[in-house]
Amino acid sequence: MYFGAHVSTAGGLYKAPERVSKIGGNCLQIFSTSPRGWKPAEVSEEQAEKFLRSRAELGVDPVYFHAAYLINLAGAPETQDKSVRSLVAELKTARQLEVKGSIIHLGSFLKDAKGREADRHKREFGEEYDTLLNNIRTILHETPPETLFIIENMGMRKVGLTLEEIAFLVKELNDDRVRVCLDTCHLHAAGYDLAGSDKVKKFLDRFDQLIGLDRLEVWHLNDSRDEFGSLRDRHDNLGEGQIPEAVFTSLLNSDRINDRPFLLETPGFDGGGPDQVNMDILKSLIQ
Repeated sequence: MYFGAHVSTAGGLYKAPERVSKIGGNCLQIFSTSPRGWKPAEVSEEQAEKFLRSRAELGVDPVYFHAAYLINLAGAPETQDKSVRSLVAELKTARQLEVKGSIIHLGSFLKDAKGREADRHKREFGEEYDTLLNNIRTILHETPPETLFIIENMGMRKVGLTLEEIAFLVKELNDDRVRVCLDTCHLHAAGYDLAGSDKVKKFLDRFDQLIGLDRLEVWHLNDSRDEFGSLRDRHDNLGEGQIPEAVFTSLLNSDRINDRPFLLETPGFDGGGPDQVNMDILKSLIQ
């Protein structure tokens, strides 16, 4: 099975495979550049060689980028433009580093004149998505064909809150490079109950019907500091939050999806990010 985490690249990209291996991981998620800025990803040939050698020696594969937090492909025109350029640069770097693709928060729509975002969930999905879809098409057109554009589900009122909305985007884009990342904290916040094997089966049946399980690329396994259906996205360490252990147990032991990578984005019991304690808890749930 594939267990990994989002870890820091401080000190050099090649340090990330070392860090995830040290806590017991064999796959990895990193930022390609600062997650809170617009500076494009730039990696020298020497940095790339050291990173590739490090992950090969430690057996860390697959590797994913997580896109910058500023990305918004549906917001103000200037932000859309910066977001497109950022993701094009990131996916080009992904090919250089043999990273599978980028896991992306798509953003949110502009608010109306009264400061309210359109309630897109109460009507059929339509033309308000045209700009968002065209931005994604541009990114796909301008980036290496072997890289993946991975839509992450959201736990707040942003694009990707519901399976139906993600299904609409995937269908409209009609590109095999478009995949999905599911985050347990976000599912919990959005009101998807996965506590038990029967509920996980029902959820996966629905996902398969709407999107297709072949599109499910990777999982983020995070506990939540907030109650079920809160629409709040605050990660917690496994076993310390509000998500029942049965959720993680059922996912890890479902033979329909447990060949996908499971990545931790937990705060860490020492506050330093995903750690061996979280990883050990995760592995202990395998039956």
